[in-house]
Amino acid sequence: MAKATRTRALACRTAALGTLLLGAGAAWASAAWAPAHAAIPQPTGAPFPADAPIQLERVGQITDKVNALGGRRGEVAAALTQLDTQHGIQLFVAYVRDFSGRAPADWANETAAKSGLGLHDVLLAVATHARQYGYSTDTDSGVTAAQMASVATAAVEPALRLNDWAGAAIGAAQGIGAVVSGLPIPAVAVTPGVPDPGDSSTGVSGAALAGTVVVVGGLGAAGVWAYSRTRRRRPAPTHSAGGPAPVVELDATAKHALVATDDAVRTSEEELGFASAEFGDETTAQFADALADAKAELTAAFRIRQALDDEIPEDEPTRRRMLTEIIDRCRRANDRLDAEVKSFDRLRALVQHAPQALATARRAADAQHERVAPVLAAFQRLCDGYADSATAPLAGHPQQIADRLAFADDSLGAAGVALDAGDKRRAAVLIRGAEAGVEQAQLLLDAVDRRAAELDTAASKLPAALAEMDTDLADARALAASRGAAAAPDLADLAGRAGRAEQVVTALRAELAGRYDPIDALRRAEEADALLDEALNAVREQEQNDRRARSLLEQATMTARSEIAAAEDFVATRRGAVGSQARTRLAEAKRLLQQSAAAAGTDAAQALTLAQQADQRARQALSAAQNDADQYQSPYGGGRSGGSMGGAVLGGIILGDLLGGGRGGGRSGRGGTGRGGGWSAPSRGGFGSGGGGPGSFGGGGTRGRLGGGGRF
Repeated sequence: MAKATRTRALACRTAALGTLLLGAGAAWASAAWAPAHAAIPQPTGAPFPADAPIQLERVGQITDKVNALGGRRGEVAAALTQLDTQHGIQLFVAYVRDFSGRAPADWANETAAKSGLGLHDVLLAVATHARQYGYSTDTDSGVTAAQMASVATAAVEPALRLNDWAGAAIGAAQGIGAVVSGLPIPAVAVTPGVPDPGDSSTGVSGAALAGTVVVVGGLGAAGVWAYSRTRRRRPAPTHSAGGPAPVVELDATAKHALVATDDAVRTSEEELGFASAEFGDETTAQFADALADAKAELTAAFRIRQALDDEIPEDEPTRRRMLTEIIDRCRRANDRLDAEVKSFDRLRALVQHAPQALATARRAADAQHERVAPVLAAFQRLCDGYADSATAPLAGHPQQIADRLAFADDSLGAAGVALDAGDKRRAAVLIRGAEAGVEQAQLLLDAVDRRAAELDTAASKLPAALAEMDTDLADARALAASRGAAAAPDLADLAGRAGRAEQVVTALRAELAGRYDPIDALRRAEEADALLDEALNAVREQEQNDRRARSLLEQATMTARSEIAAAEDFVATRRGAVGSQARTRLAEAKRLLQQSAAAAGTDAAQALTLAQQADQRARQALSAAQNDADQYQSPYGGGRSGGSMGGAVLGGIILGDLLGGGRGGGRSGRGGTGRGGGWSAPSRGGFGSGGGGPGSFGGGGTRGRLGGGGRF
């Protein structure tokens, strides 16, 4: 602890010294600037290269390619350091001449990705000649979409309009610090500056600019760099000081990676379904292949996570290796999806055929609306006829169905308005959100129908299962009588298991007189009978044993499939709240059930064991997912639901322009919006979770950051 304190204190003193040196260097450069500039002939009308997305400076958090900051670079560095020290958020700033024709948000997002910005990093980019700005933040940066939009409106734009380039960065740093602390954004003290510092007419020569940047950067950046080396916040598996990351950080990163990658795979699968229905399986085969590859990597990653979570502990080197493999596999899964994003986006191109897509989405929504009344009637029948535990996996489904369809209806209505106004881009974003809402409503409706069929089937099988147990109990009694008292020690285990089976049979027959849970009852009967069978194996013929195992296997497989389906539906429709544990258990349940099916032909007993394990893992997954959902609070109020909008967020449906528009707070598709800041780079990615633009096919590299911006 003392060492850490001394290190931090030294870093802070170094940063302060760097700031002082920065100011001194800037003053020297300012004095030297005029004669140096006057001595060099200035070009007139020379063309400037377009500023494509760049890689930020390796040292420090300031990249200034047009000398916009001049002598105020030290003030900016101090503000950035203060934000980092107090809130753990690194704000990077970049000043260029223009954004090479890209939307501001896209330019910022691409630069952030190219520069490797992480979870707690924010980028503010300013194109001084084009008079545009953009920003980029990860969904888990600590700064929400609404907060960043309010900072842009209140603290960044006022400074930029008066050419206060340094004031914009300082205002952004102070504004971010205020909003994450729950405080009002402070007023910006604006100092008007040069309108276009990167233009040749201002007299900025290449040689003089280079001299100033070298002096200022060389003296001042060392302090900021020294401090930044003491902090680590990106989700990479290596420590910023050069050593290996602590295992606890690797563990957190691995869990985060699993959740984010699972969301990317699920969203990509949904989007692929829409595209396949529209264009055909042959046309979308390349995307199906990419999805299959990503799923394989994710399945392997979940398998490793399950091994880490089991009761057998690993030593630190083994645990580190396994966690690193999880992260690497998740990264490969995301990369595989990202490789197909551009092709997929060109294929769907909702903007080009928004009217047709709107009509299709409306028909799909109408079809699900027609199902609501009969499905809810079936749900009520289940609630009336069976125990509460039987319908527990469906808890909240009626409200969630209403929320998803209301969200879809609202989105479709707004899309129609947007089309009437000629705004196909906004209409496309709204249609995409509506499609996802309808898809999840269908999942929830299907879940009720399926659960009803499963409960009714289990109820119909239970009498036969009890009869089988009666037969086994009779066999056990006959065996005990035939072997006599001399074999009593050998029959002790059989007698104990038979007694347990008799208790289960008695209890189940009593429950049948009232409201009971058929699936749970069938499970208990199967478990008790399986234990009894183990004791009878020594005296039964092998053929009879196999027959009994297969009979039990059918029941065990049915209950396992039922629990897996319930957990899958819950995770899919609440994935905005569900963490890595539930997803890991669910993936393991699926794997075990697949192994059970593979073993069924040759080893029914082993297949039975695997099916029972799959059932157990699925129940653990559902329990963990329900716990996550119980702790979830909608950002739109109203507790866990939060109305149709909150339901969309809970379900992981990523919105676009529907969440707002115009100055400072709008969201859009992948491009920028007009004045004030829209969100781009839709959906999730990287290893973040929650928030974002409309869900689409892809992984972390293309769907990982949120951005905004506009003109000033």
